[in-house]
Amino acid sequence: MTFISKIQKRSEELFSEINSIRQHIHQNPELSFEEHNTSAFIQGILKKYNIPFKTGIVKTGIVALIEGKNPNKKTILLRADMDALPIEEKNNVPYASKNKGVMHACGHDVHSACTLGAAIILNELKNEFEGSVKIIFQPGEELLPGGASLMIKEGVLDSPKVSSALAQHVFPSMETGKVGFKTGMYMASTDELYITVNGKGGHAAMVNEYVNPLVIASEIILNVNDHFMKEPYKIPTVIAFGKIEGKGATNVIPDKVEIAGTFRTMDEQWRNEVHKQLEQIVKKVSAKYKIESHIRIEKGYPFLVNDEALTKNCTAWAKDYLGETNVEELPLRMTAEDFAFISQKVPSCFFRLGTGNKAKNITSGVHTATFDIDENALRTGTGLMAYLAVKQLS
Repeated sequence: MTFISKIQKRSEELFSEINSIRQHIHQNPELSFEEHNTSAFIQGILKKYNIPFKTGIVKTGIVALIEGKNPNKKTILLRADMDALPIEEKNNVPYASKNKGVMHACGHDVHSACTLGAAIILNELKNEFEGSVKIIFQPGEELLPGGASLMIKEGVLDSPKVSSALAQHVFPSMETGKVGFKTGMYMASTDELYITVNGKGGHAAMVNEYVNPLVIASEIILNVNDHFMKEPYKIPTVIAFGKIEGKGATNVIPDKVEIAGTFRTMDEQWRNEVHKQLEQIVKKVSAKYKIESHIRIEKGYPFLVNDEALTKNCTAWAKDYLGETNVEELPLRMTAEDFAFISQKVPSCFFRLGTGNKAKNITSGVHTATFDIDENALRTGTGLMAYLAVKQLS
C-alpha cells in the first residue's frame, strides 16, 4: 500500500474524531494568549495517542515531536494556531460558541484539528520515514506581537533545528476538496497606525477661538491618501484608516482627535521608508495649523514568503494526493499572518484549505459572525498535511 493510500485510508477512519475535536474547540473558543483550556484539550489528545510533547512555551503553547527512523537526519515543522476572535457568533449550529463574544471566526479550530489528525497519522507511520516532525500549537496569532514570534524567541525552531515549515489556513471562497498554493511573496507585512491630533476645543459658534482637530485629522487622511494611494507603486502598498474619533458634539469642538489605521506592504526597505513619510505628512499638516500631533506606528508581522522550491514541490505532491484539478494557484494577498515570522527564518510553505460549499450555502468569510466550514474539508486538511510532511522527509 502506498503512502497516499495509507494516509487517505487513515484520514477517513479518523474523520469522525477529528470532526468532534474541531467542534469541541469551536464550542470553547479563547482569545489570544488565553488559550488555557484549548491547550489542555489538545494535550489530552496528544497523550491519548502517545505523542510526546512539551508545554508552557509562551504559556499555552505546545511543541510535540515525532521521531522517525534516523531522527536526526532532518526535522520539519507543522504549525497550527489556537486562538479565537472577539466576535459574537450568529450561527445556529449545535457546536456554536458557548463563550459569549468569542468565536473561532478565522478557522484556527480547523487548523488545530487537522494538525492533530496529521500528528496521529504521522506517529503511526513513524517507522516508515526518516527524520522528525516537530508540531507546534501556537497561541496568539491574532494579536501583536504574534505568538509565532514569541515561540521563536523561546527556541521553537531549535533543538532539534528545523529545516523547513508547513502551515495551512482555511479559505472559505474556495470549495471544499480543493487547496491553493503560491510561490514567493504571498501575504503582506502589517503595521498599526495611531495618530493623535491635538487642536484647541471650544464652542462651535466661536470660529475664531478654536482650532478644529477634526478638520486637521481629515486633511492628514486626505494627504496620506493622495500621497500613497492615487498612483500605484511597483511594491504592493495599502494604507487605510478605519477609525476617527473626536469626542465633541453638534456644537462642541473637541481638543483632540484620534485616528487609527493599517499599513501593509511587501518590502522591508520600503516599509521603513513609508514610516518616515507618514511621520513627515503628519508633521507638515500639523505645522500648517500651528498645532502638535504625533503618529505611533506599531510594527507588526513581516511579509510572508513561500520558499519557491519547497512550494513547487508541495504543489506537485498535493496534485498527487488530491488530483490536479483540486490544486489551484493563488494570487498575492494584502492580508497578514504571523506564520510570516517563521517563513522569514526557514524555508516555508503556507497553503490554503478550501472550506466553502456554495450548494450548502457555506460562503461567509473569515472574521464574520456567520463564518463556518464544510466539515468535509477536515478530511483534506488532515490527510494532505500528513502527506506533505512525509514527502518532505523522503
